[in-house]
Amino acid sequence: MNENTGLMVSRPSGSSILWAVLMIVAGVFALALPLEASLGAVLVIGWLLIFSSVFQFLHAFQTKGAGSIVWKLLVALFYLGVGIYFLLHPLLGMATLTLALAIFFFAEGVADLLTYFQVRSAAGSGWMLVNALITLFLGFVIWRHWLSSSLWVVGTLLGISMLLTGMTRLMVTLAARRLGAAGMSSGTAPA
Repeated sequence: MNENTGLMVSRPSGSSILWAVLMIVAGVFALALPLEASLGAVLVIGWLLIFSSVFQFLHAFQTKGAGSIVWKLLVALFYLGVGIYFLLHPLLGMATLTLALAIFFFAEGVADLLTYFQVRSAAGSGWMLVNALITLFLGFVIWRHWLSSSLWVVGTLLGISMLLTGMTRLMVTLAARRLGAAGMSSGTAPA
């Protein structure tokens, strides 16, 4: 048993189940209220960018070389500007994030498609092709309906992610508990 599996088996706690259930509930709410979830995501990203700009600004003066300092100050100003923009104009921020998401899906789909053509003779490579085509399709659909999809895409994807993360965490925790209980009942302690 490797070290990570040992940690999962030896420490499946009630708090892990609680966090999993909270993630599932939050995911369901985000799916039920995608506009509000999208808006919340934009506001959180705005604040994170502002906090990142402060750290970039502080870090700029800890580096050596005028070029490095100027570059880090420009990055800090960019983060600050985008963060403030997202906070002051959250609907435009949602549109910006949605367009960035469409571009990301296109780029990921193209990269997966190119990778598929390099490894197409390998077993299971068909799944990579399916993933590439679905990712390209999602990017196209989001881009094609860019402004109208801005109201729900980010929140829906956030909800799906939280729901799947919560379910995965719950299933892993329950499996670890069963494995730990089986190990204890057979007289062997988990390693």
